[in-house]
This record gives sequence, structure tokens and C-alpha cells, in this order.
Amino acid sequence: MKLVVQRVTEGSVSVDGRVIGEIGQGYVVLLGVGREDTEETAHKLADKLVKLRIFADENGKTNLSVKDVDGEILVISQFTLYADCRSNRPGFTNAGAPDVANHLYEVFMERLRGQVRRVEHGEFGADMQVRLCNDGPFTVILEG
Repeated sequence: MKLVVQRVTEGSVSVDGRVIGEIGQGYVVLLGVGREDTEETAHKLADKLVKLRIFADENGKTNLSVKDVDGEILVISQFTLYADCRSNRPGFTNAGAPDVANHLYEVFMERLRGQVRRVEHGEFGADMQVRLCNDGPFTVILEG
């Protein structure tokens, strides 16, 4: 599983011109599921994400988690994180099968819901437009 985590002041996702998920301060997370991923992988990375300390404390140090700042999380499925770009045309054989990937996407979000105030999401497999204001900018990659 691969996560691209962006610390944001706001974010939203739209499908067919209609906003289906939006957040204020928190994380926009692009989530890719690989062929070898399991529910254990999803739980581990969800827990890691919630504990990740990349928000500034009163001294300006990145010492606070999304939970500490009462932040929100917007999760977007993105199988293209598993693109093999060794040739000019990306291959996606390392991405998880759609049914398994969708299940693990749901497992990941359910784990987050038990830990943070608000979790929003995109639509699995849809053509989505994602908007965000990256705060910092601050972007990290988590893999499990």
C-alpha cells in the first residue's frame, strides 16, 4: 500500500462536477493498493497516518498529529501510484485487483473513522477531480 499524504488547509473531490467529499485542515491522502496488500497493511498504515506528526506546535516545530489538531482526512483511491514507468507507457500489473483494492480502501477508511473526527472520500474507480491547498507545502509518502 502506498500513501501520498499532503498536509492541507482544505481539500475536496468532485465527480461529474459535483463535490462528493470535502475537508478543512488535515490531510488529502492518495491511496494505492498493491497486489500483496492485506487488511493488516491497511490497519498499520491508517494507524501510522493518524500518529504522523507533521503539524506545527506552538513553537513552530512539526510535532502535532492530525488528531492533535482536530484535523480531517480526505482519502482518494489512486491505483496509478503502482505504475511501472520503465517504458514510455505505464504498466499497472503491480496494482491490486479492483475488488480487493476497493475492499482494502474501505478497511483503511473504517480504521481512520475510529480515530479522527471526520473522514471523507472519493469514489472508487471514478474519474475524479481533486482540489486542495497544500499547507507548507508539506507532502510525505508512506508505504507498507
